[in-house]
Amino acid sequence: MTAGVRRRACLAALAGGPAAWLGLPAAAHAGGQLEEPLVDSVRTALSSAVADLAPPEPLFVTTEARLVYLRWLGAMSDRLRRSKPDWEVRRDFLQTVWYESKRAGLDVSLVLGLIQVESAFRKFAVSPVGARGYMQVMPFWSRTIGDGDAGKLFHMQTNLRFGCVILRHYLDRERGDLYMALGRYNGSRGKAPYPNAVFAAQRRWLFQDRSAEA
Repeated sequence: MTAGVRRRACLAALAGGPAAWLGLPAAAHAGGQLEEPLVDSVRTALSSAVADLAPPEPLFVTTEARLVYLRWLGAMSDRLRRSKPDWEVRRDFLQTVWYESKRAGLDVSLVLGLIQVESAFRKFAVSPVGARGYMQVMPFWSRTIGDGDAGKLFHMQTNLRFGCVILRHYLDRERGDLYMALGRYNGSRGKAPYPNAVFAAQRRWLFQDRSAEA
């Protein structure tokens, strides 16, 4: 394949290209997690963490907490409009990201930044190494801690659940070092480009509740 042909193919992929017309997974260019042996206790804990996908309905202790969430949802919806024009799709996605991030003890803006870098918010993105979906989860995880059906990684909540649980696992392994945990998530532990890209993307998704300051 000539350089010109390769360049046209890349441009087509970035624009949606034939993959979009045919309903095929669009290519992604992020890395992928490396398969590592897990001790039985960790495997059991991770398997439990990804099981039983309940509907991601946020629950709030106070009315004010719910209002803060709704203000966050409105702000994030405006920022995500270009990537997801349909309001209901956008709302369901953001609600699920919020739910799964909180469930895993992760910053929601970090998870959104990671998704931006990993898949550019494309549900059916596939990387050259086979990572799938929004959070570019490697298929081996479905065998290691799931039911073995890698096709489910294209299901929105399943993908976000796996991605958040895996990132939480890496963060625990790195004893809270987010830089190293992100590198491990990408399969590039100790190298700066990926963590720096996620941190830069995260800034777009930070939320400051101006109403609370009034």
